[in-house]
Amino acid sequence: QVQLVESGGGLVQPGGSLRLSCAASGSIFSINTMGWYRQAPGKQRELVAVFGSDGVANYRYSVKGRFTINRDNAKNTVYLQMNNLKPEDTAVYYCNADVLTTYQTEAKWWGQGTQVTVSS
Repeated sequence: QVQLVESGGGLVQPGGSLRLSCAASGSIFSINTMGWYRQAPGKQRELVAVFGSDGVANYRYSVKGRFTINRDNAKNTVYLQMNNLKPEDTAVYYCNADVLTTYQTEAKWWGQGTQVTVSS
């Protein structure tokens, strides 16, 4: 089993900043990819930022220049620094990791989600 524990969501005004954190734990042999998705009410879940299997960070176009993904490999932790937030960023943000465990083949795991609300 793998657990992803998220924190850092909240209410912020447009132009403000938040930092999300996600720590993975459990029967982890290696993490192939790790990053963030989001889902707004009535919309599909979409990728926000992710470290690919090659270690390169990828961002959806609408957050480039505003969001930064970072990681601490020793702690199996990924962060999302969100600056210049816009109302369109309002969503539940989910941490995701593609994990090779000590008991099974690769599988994707999800955090519980953390609400980000951008409103004036």
